[in-house]
Amino acid sequence: MTFKPFSEMTDSDYAAIGFKSGLEIHQQLLTEKKLFCRCPAGLYSDSFNAEILRHMRPTLSELGEYDGTALMEFKTKKEIIYQINHSTVCTYEMDDTPPFELNDQALDIALEIGLLYGCNMVDEIHIARKQYLDGSIPTGFQRTTIVGVQGSIPYKDRKITIVQLGLEEDACREVSDVEHRRVYLTDRLGMPLIETVTAPDMRTPQEVAEVGDILRKLVRSTGKVRTGPGAARQDVNVSITGGTRVEIKGVPRIPNIPLLTYNEAMRQFNLLRLRDELHQRDITMDTFESRAEEVTKLLRKTHYMPVKNAIAEGMMAQCVLLKGFKGLLRWETQTDTYFSREISDRVRVIACLTTLPNIIHSDSPSETLASSEWRVLKKALSATEDDTLVLVWGNTIDATSGASEIAVRAKEATLGVPSETRQALRDGTNGFERILPGPDRMYPDTDLPPRRITREHLKDISAKVPRPFYENIRWYNELGIPNDVKDPLSISPYSALFESAVKRWNVQPTLASVALIQFPKRIARALGRCVTFPAHSMKELLLALKDHTLTREGILPALREIASGREFTRDSLPPLCSEEEFVEALNKSLSVISRTKIRRPEKKSEVLMGLIMNDLRGRIEGHVVATRIASISAEVRP
Repeated sequence: MTFKPFSEMTDSDYAAIGFKSGLEIHQQLLTEKKLFCRCPAGLYSDSFNAEILRHMRPTLSELGEYDGTALMEFKTKKEIIYQINHSTVCTYEMDDTPPFELNDQALDIALEIGLLYGCNMVDEIHIARKQYLDGSIPTGFQRTTIVGVQGSIPYKDRKITIVQLGLEEDACREVSDVEHRRVYLTDRLGMPLIETVTAPDMRTPQEVAEVGDILRKLVRSTGKVRTGPGAARQDVNVSITGGTRVEIKGVPRIPNIPLLTYNEAMRQFNLLRLRDELHQRDITMDTFESRAEEVTKLLRKTHYMPVKNAIAEGMMAQCVLLKGFKGLLRWETQTDTYFSREISDRVRVIACLTTLPNIIHSDSPSETLASSEWRVLKKALSATEDDTLVLVWGNTIDATSGASEIAVRAKEATLGVPSETRQALRDGTNGFERILPGPDRMYPDTDLPPRRITREHLKDISAKVPRPFYENIRWYNELGIPNDVKDPLSISPYSALFESAVKRWNVQPTLASVALIQFPKRIARALGRCVTFPAHSMKELLLALKDHTLTREGILPALREIASGREFTRDSLPPLCSEEEFVEALNKSLSVISRTKIRRPEKKSEVLMGLIMNDLRGRIEGHVVATRIASISAEVRP
């Protein structure tokens, strides 16, 4: 059985392989300060004033055990460089000062979102430490807490379970990761974010994206989360029947999710087939055989440039024999991706051989060494026609580590799908990032006391919880709101203002929605920049429409005033056009037309209306002018 192309997969195909997926969504909160210190949040800069070097080491859990991910990161022997800007980082982030109390503003936003999800809210906040040995947090751990559990959101004919909502501090921004040196910028470090964890309730890749979009809109409807590149990041958990949970980290855009999850399902499907093929060849965990030898001298005269250059620089080459693996490194795992990439990724991440290609193998001899060179290597390692050779090169330590990882990953193939955290790639495939973390990475934080959440506090927060956006959309459908306005209005900070305009002030719904959403976008596009339209100014604008002191044609000029930063009030509006002013504008426009040659006489009324509206500059409704012109035309018609 082969895996169908992405465009041909159906819901029944995904059901047949037992596709399951859940989301872990990290969303930055719109706070003034960071989570555990008082540095400003949201100030990004590529400039820095100092650099700090750190080496990370794993620590024992409370049960006296090491987390597998921490041990893997320690094997990489990375040196971590932190680039620090004094305006965004203090000694807390560098683990030289104890944390401040949890940011109250961040906590209230997290509680509000938890109530929006319908979570059971905790009555006491307990801070825990979560180990991160990749260097993304200088302390080696992230402070995190759970604020709510067991919520749900509606989706199609069922509900998606929200397993938990967490509140935690963000990590650094990675600048580069080459060989044994990883560089981070610290401006993002410590910013408050929430982590929304769903159950694996999604049954197809498209469902994963749709649920992700629902969750995105829900949190945005509060108006209290950050937007823009990097403000939200999705981790996607995927498994199929017989496979295991694999986490795809850092998916930057929701539209990328379907192809990424399809490829992971395909990968697990093909790795299970690879396991079965190995078992048919009598290769299991118990019978697996491999060995490695240094072959630098045998390749001194090679013309394959990566190896030739490495040897010329004093590096070594290691060759790994995989017994009975002939042809299997060309086994397709993801779209146009093969099992050899699984091995190459391990070598890249753990042995830090980041320059590609970092391995070559005898299943593709024409692309690498000469056939005669492969024959020499096969003879040196006593390989048979049923075996595969994998070559890796680098300094002594890295090449030896790389050879070890080649054997480890090949042996894992006899089990099927290893539990891993994988990295989302631009082409829709994914690559190895690290071993999937376990519970041993978590332990209580001893620097911060528990924080009580009272019923009175939750009651105050619940009063601020917005109506879910999907309920807004149902109402907008009844009102006949334009399709291009419904979605952005439903999650807009102006949604409550719109409701007041329609229900309390009797402003025409379409006009109110266009004034709040469509026209501001038009102004921003014309100015070529982001524009802030304060809520109090938009309220004044809608009240002016209610009082009929502002015409539809006057909305855009009023918004331009607001965009310029000037205070907008109803009192600042020019008076509506009087009858005398209309007659004066009409006569003036008729005089212009009488002196103008109009090639298409049937367009005369349109030209006349344009002249009048331009002269009165939004002080009269367009339909009023059109009616007056039509009546005048009827009077003079023979």
